Amino acid sequence: MMFVFQMVKKIFYTILGVIGVPVNLLAIVILTRGKCGLSVCTTRYLVAMAMSDLMLIVTQVILWRVIYYYFGYSFLDITPVCRVHYVLNYAAMDCSVWFTVTFSFDRFVAICCQKMKIKYCTGKTAAVVLGTTGTLLCLKNIPFYFTQEPGEIIDNIPWFCIEKSSYYTDPGWVVFDWFDTVLTPLIPFVLILLINAFTVRHILVASRVRKGLRAQTKGEDHSDPEMESRRKSVILLFTISGSFILMWLLSVIYFLYYKITGADPNYYTDSEYIFQQVGYMLKNFSCCTNTFIYVVTQSNFREQIKIAVKSPLTSIHQLLNNKKTDTRPL
Repeated sequence: MMFVFQMVKKIFYTILGVIGVPVNLLAIVILTRGKCGLSVCTTRYLVAMAMSDLMLIVTQVILWRVIYYYFGYSFLDITPVCRVHYVLNYAAMDCSVWFTVTFSFDRFVAICCQKMKIKYCTGKTAAVVLGTTGTLLCLKNIPFYFTQEPGEIIDNIPWFCIEKSSYYTDPGWVVFDWFDTVLTPLIPFVLILLINAFTVRHILVASRVRKGLRAQTKGEDHSDPEMESRRKSVILLFTISGSFILMWLLSVIYFLYYKITGADPNYYTDSEYIFQQVGYMLKNFSCCTNTFIYVVTQSNFREQIKIAVKSPLTSIHQLLNNKKTDTRPL
């Protein structure tokens, strides 16, 4: 059973590495062109999320797993390089999660707080929020560099990274470990659930009020541009945050199980190990879902993809036609 599961993992991460990079690059290119009918602040949040997802695909999936599966040990296993990789991996994961939280809060303000929306939902505010959040998260993960020590010394060169035994016993490291886990993903998980709950409540109340007011006006039913715009924002918010919750649910359950039972990962049963790894697989897969969400929910995004696909084909067709014209006899 474990052999089959390990093969499934290898295939899964290989496909994820092959798909994840172009999918996120496509999202970044299309969103940065600003032709998807989205506001500047929304575009900046979505681009930041795609960039952090791309970084996580590179550090966690390709450099951490795919290269090991197919090339074995490499210079990435030299301890100083491994330590830096460790920090980048955690920083990318934190940014991917917390950028989703900042986007959810931005959409909550845009939908539910009309007075605050004017000042908060701007491109400048989005840049400040994303820059501050990203910087703080990168600084927060620097201590991970010092949690690792060499596994072997070969020809005076330190190889591999293993966690120091003091990481599990030293009070300072124990507090840092709890802080890290609570910060990602427990607090974001709770925050996104609360933001969505408050957003749903506001929408239900606002919808009843608007229907009551419109029912008092004369004439038949008319289109409501404000409600249509709000509907699109809600769909984008709920699909992205809902996907995050589903993909991270097993990891949150695993964390609670690990902390409550005090189980040692080095002595997990097969079922415990599979549960843990499936949670990791799902949260890594979440780095590819946002682009597919844009395709399903945003008609302008689909249109931009069609244009992006047609452009090189049109150029090739024109080039071939020009060559045929040039080769005609005089």
